[in-house]
Amino acid sequence: MMDTLIVNIGQLLTMEGDGPVKGEQMKMLPLIEQAAVGIKNGRVAWIGSNEEAKTISASHLIDAEGKLVTPGLVDPHTHLVFAGSREHELSLKQQGVPYLDILKRGGGILSTVRATRAASEEELYEKAHVHLDRMLSYGVTTVEAKSGYGLDVETERKQLRVAKRLHQTHHVDVVSTFLGAHAIPTEHQNNPDGFLRQMVDLLDVIKQEQLADFVDIFCETGVFTVEQSRTFLQKAKEKGFAVKIHADEIDPLGGTELAVEVGAVSADHLVGASKAGIQQLAHANTIAVLLPGTSFYLGKGKYAKARQMIDEGAAVALATDFNPGSSPTENLQFIMTLAALYLRMTPEEIWHAVTVNAAYAINRGQDAGRIMIGRRADIAIWDAPNYMYVPYHYGINHVRMVLKDGKVVSERRKGDVSAS
Repeated sequence: MMDTLIVNIGQLLTMEGDGPVKGEQMKMLPLIEQAAVGIKNGRVAWIGSNEEAKTISASHLIDAEGKLVTPGLVDPHTHLVFAGSREHELSLKQQGVPYLDILKRGGGILSTVRATRAASEEELYEKAHVHLDRMLSYGVTTVEAKSGYGLDVETERKQLRVAKRLHQTHHVDVVSTFLGAHAIPTEHQNNPDGFLRQMVDLLDVIKQEQLADFVDIFCETGVFTVEQSRTFLQKAKEKGFAVKIHADEIDPLGGTELAVEVGAVSADHLVGASKAGIQQLAHANTIAVLLPGTSFYLGKGKYAKARQMIDEGAAVALATDFNPGSSPTENLQFIMTLAALYLRMTPEEIWHAVTVNAAYAINRGQDAGRIMIGRRADIAIWDAPNYMYVPYHYGINHVRMVLKDGKVVSERRKGDVSAS
């Protein structure tokens, strides 16, 4: 007897396999047509044909109505916890005001830092909870959340405490990353090395309070150099953290190569990654997390070279980079469309990038991103006839229902606008 049986599945994307999916393998999509899935004790207990499902008993039956069923999506790069918003900067960008001038006017990331420092923990929690609800409605069941809008000891801890509380109380699994080295705060503009030492000193507290799994740094012109980033990430690894890196977002500094050198779990952004960096990435275990929503919103016309990365043999994941300044969207489905249009990724590659590869980019590859017997039943049921339809029909929410650990946690009511 199953607790839940999902029947009449038109296409089931199991993403079945072992490890992240690299290069040419990303074009091969594990798919079963006319399928059914049985769930027991929160885990996938049976996968078979719709015809075979007629012989199986279940306490609860869900009719997929011939539509698409996939693993719950994974968003491996977000800045979920912050206060305030920056809509007033949009008109300045339209006028061509440079970002550094916006900073001088009190805007940019330092505006968010001020708001986040001033907000209470409860205010941050309530705001982030709303954003997380929205992500869940779009089919996301696992998300990474970075700190980095405190740039001081107490606010960074405050952000991480909020992320930890969300993981404990929300249906979505939240994986925390310490990004204290996100920018150089005003009070340390003339002493970035001193600021980094302060962030290193904070690592012991974060480890003791179990506030983060990962440590990240923004390696970019005007922020932190390759040398500073190498030292910082090595110290984080010595203290037992897995590491990530914001690499080569604008300039090809060598952040991609550094990610491979230090064994980073992921290298993120990579718009300016060099040919040599991409080749090194293709022969490493580091996953390329690409953020086309950021390139789209900033309007600079430059996107990460996803086609070259995949053709060289790299594992590529996609993420929203949800944040108030450069990618204010929780909609991972929209990112899938941008990946098709601007990264030249195929639908098959895109689905790998938002499920299994995204899960491995946050060390959750054994828990999320696949529908396999014995795995947790994190499942999205779509109002879409096939997997190609989702990136094609853009700007709306195609998800009809989301199951987390086998329980329905988000559902669009009958009569709501659907994709079909």
